[in-house]
Amino acid sequence: MGKVTHYKRSDMKFEAYGGPPGTAEISRLVGPDLSSTMGVGIAKFDGCSIDWTVLYDEMIIVIEGWFRLKHPGGVIEAGPGDVIWLPEKTPITYEGDKAIVCYALYPVDWRKKHNL
Repeated sequence: MGKVTHYKRSDMKFEAYGGPPGTAEISRLVGPDLSSTMGVGIAKFDGCSIDWTVLYDEMIIVIEGWFRLKHPGGVIEAGPGDVIWLPEKTPITYEGDKAIVCYALYPVDWRKKHNL
């Protein structure tokens, strides 16, 4: 069983994810080392466009800026406080303008599940 953990924003370490053009960074906070069920992190998107098919269920909460999510049904323009739900196997494109989002995904071991 994991332990209660406090992640201070000032201590989060971000790594490049996608781009150029633009920038995207991710700070993976909760992974298989802490949870056997879900993953959580913070991501930043600015002027980038990242195509992906989610291999897990994902929930995204916009914290700052403007976040865009292109999906087969259209485009979602989301601002601070908005929440987006993505079911597994949804083809998407992540975009943003100075966007900071918190994401949660299930299952945390999606890479293993998909032999990646």
